[in-house]
Amino acid sequence: MSIEKPKVEASLSDALIPIVILVILLGGSVYLFKDNSSFGPNQIALLVSMGIAAIVGLKNGYSWDDIEQGIVKGISRSLGAILILLAVGSLIGTWMLAGTVPTLIYYGLDLLNPSMFYAASCLICAIVAMSIGSSWTTAATVGVALMGVSIGMGMSEAITAGAIISGAYFGDKISPLSETTNLAPAIAGTNLFEHIQYMLWTTVPSIIITLILFVVIGLGADLPDSSSSIEEMQSLLQQEFNLGLHMLIPLLVLLTMAIKKVPAFPAVSIGALLGGIWAAIFQPDVIAGLAGDGVGALRGSIIVVWTALFDGVSFSTSSDTLNDLLSRGGMSSMLNTIWLIMCAMTFGAVLERVGLLKRVVSAFLKGATTAGDMITRTILTCIGTNIITADQYMAIVMPGRMYKNEFEKRGLHQLNLSRSLEDGGTLTSPLIPWNTCGVYMQGVLAVNPLDYIFYTFFNLINPVLAVIYAYLGIKILRIPIPEPEFESEPEPEKESLATKA
Repeated sequence: MSIEKPKVEASLSDALIPIVILVILLGGSVYLFKDNSSFGPNQIALLVSMGIAAIVGLKNGYSWDDIEQGIVKGISRSLGAILILLAVGSLIGTWMLAGTVPTLIYYGLDLLNPSMFYAASCLICAIVAMSIGSSWTTAATVGVALMGVSIGMGMSEAITAGAIISGAYFGDKISPLSETTNLAPAIAGTNLFEHIQYMLWTTVPSIIITLILFVVIGLGADLPDSSSSIEEMQSLLQQEFNLGLHMLIPLLVLLTMAIKKVPAFPAVSIGALLGGIWAAIFQPDVIAGLAGDGVGALRGSIIVVWTALFDGVSFSTSSDTLNDLLSRGGMSSMLNTIWLIMCAMTFGAVLERVGLLKRVVSAFLKGATTAGDMITRTILTCIGTNIITADQYMAIVMPGRMYKNEFEKRGLHQLNLSRSLEDGGTLTSPLIPWNTCGVYMQGVLAVNPLDYIFYTFFNLINPVLAVIYAYLGIKILRIPIPEPEFESEPEPEKESLATKA
């Protein structure tokens, strides 16, 4: 019979070792591999750092079985996101094939003025995300189309991605249909609609400043004369696809399911399958060209649509720009993204399992005295958790659980906490290249987070504004500080009637 080694609480130096190593390795990855750092180098950095964290855990008395259970639990938390990613890959492939995305691009090129394009993109994504409660779905549908429009107009892809993400996360943040908007008040113990109302004090000024910045960029930029390129792209789209408003029905069906709160994975999967059916019905010439000579219509439709679901589509038009834009999608296009998510979740899971993450957070809280200190440290803790665990849900749940009692002890209403969890946890997640949200946005929009981070104005401004509010005492709700409980001497036991009898 083996005697289990007693577990030792991690020291601060224990907790910092794997984190510092990760920061060094990720910095080296970006320096050595540039834009290709997410295609293998970052994964190795995360796994090496995970190994260091595991060694620290073994030193402190944790068995490999303990650590392995933590890894399995951590990866299992990401399975929902992984399934959604696979479904989104299929959806992009079939919607390209069906002409749904090309139709959105075609009409978008007609409607959007180059000087107002960035602001309009942000506003459109905000409205859609607020309606459906999902920044991910917004980016994968309307966002993909807007990226195509930006390429057609010769606009900056990085700024366009920043506008899409800014709008999508604003809409997601104030939508009662959003998962994170429901999660934050649930963890903090506040009411959903009070939480949304309280967030408006930081989100509305932030989105107004964001829209102004995008207008200034659009009006002040040396925009190319895109009229000829727009006409050329529209002409090519008309030559390649049967376009029309009926091609947008798959999008309307998906948005309707999102509004009806159909879970994301089945909703996106249905949208992908509907796109395949639409392609078979309305794009026979496109399918025939992709199937090749000598393949029957029915067999060709099955092969091409099936391929679009798992491997996307690849077009060979006379325009290289159009080929690069439309040749996308399929589950296989998301495999690198999934690889990165699994490595990131593994690292975060080991840190959590062996107590290193909790040790860092508890040390970070020391010395916080004012409301500004508490809110600032909560937001920074959420950002740090996003960086370390690579998961926005963890960045809401862990700081929320750890700081809930502290806010109450210091006379701060829990609405301050729920708002801070979103300001620091939800909004910064797409800015981190290895976070599930950052990886997702790169996979969908095909722009590296290190490129678009400087243009996600809403996501950058909102946390800063929240900290300024906290230190200036603006909209900081307070409650009476609970009286400390003192142990009173036990009262002498009274005789019962039975004793008297």
